[in-house]
Amino acid sequence: MFYNIVKYLIQIIAKIIFRIEIRGLQNVPTHGACIICFNHKSTLDPPVIGVFIPRQLVFMAKEELFKVPVLGFIIKALGAFPIKRGAGDVSAIKNALSILKEGKVLAMYPEGTRSKSGDLNQAKPGVALIATRAKVPVVPVGVTGEYKLFHKLLINIGNPIVLEEYYNQKLSMDKLQEISNDIMNQIKELMEVN
Repeated sequence: MFYNIVKYLIQIIAKIIFRIEIRGLQNVPTHGACIICFNHKSTLDPPVIGVFIPRQLVFMAKEELFKVPVLGFIIKALGAFPIKRGAGDVSAIKNALSILKEGKVLAMYPEGTRSKSGDLNQAKPGVALIATRAKVPVVPVGVTGEYKLFHKLLINIGNPIVLEEYYNQKLSMDKLQEISNDIMNQIKELMEVN
């Protein structure tokens, strides 16, 4: 209920402030677990983009955000969970796998951090690790435009990426990195569509 109220309010505000165009909503699975992967350009990405995805998203967010007094309470109440950046956070991976096992939608930023320049950073292997272990599709999303008053913001949702050929395999870090890079390349392609 809290999630739906916040989502509705942010949608109204975002539609007034930005000229939002969404393409490919039909590519978001209507049921079952999946991972939604976005490029990360601004701290506004989770609330502004997340509210236009038709299913409730569970965000993996850097642990520092949970220590900010009001913000920490709100994002936790909305279902986000923390990840320690810079090292393999086994607890966060277990949380992610548990969320997906429940049939929910996990939202991740493959870059692991936002790009202030707008250029894509290299993907981390975590998205491939979680997707192949959970045996779920990955939905790439490319976001372009500026978070400026009345500027256009394009949210371009691509076809789900099914990694079935890698299920039940023990993958090397190099292979996981390669798969994550492929996901990032698809996000880049979505960003280049006008």
